[in-house]
Amino acid sequence: MTHTLSIEYDDAVLLSTGLPEQEFNAEARFLLAAKLYEMGRLSSGQSSRLCGMSRVAFLTSLPRVGIPISNIRSEDVKLDIEAFRNG
Repeated sequence: MTHTLSIEYDDAVLLSTGLPEQEFNAEARFLLAAKLYEMGRLSSGQSSRLCGMSRVAFLTSLPRVGIPISNIRSEDVKLDIEAFRNG
């Protein structure tokens, strides 16, 4: 099942961003997907599908908006290392 999200905006938004409508829409989809990935709500694959990009293109675009490619938290890495050592 697919769902649709619609966001209304006026010409002033496009003028402020300096982007044509199609580019603005693609950027908005990317930013939503990037934020959900950063929060750990979606995987990189899910996020890339949400914004219509390949997984590699999505991941390599993240630094452009200040989001690290890896969303693994340092405390999770420490727990994994400790579990490996004790395992």
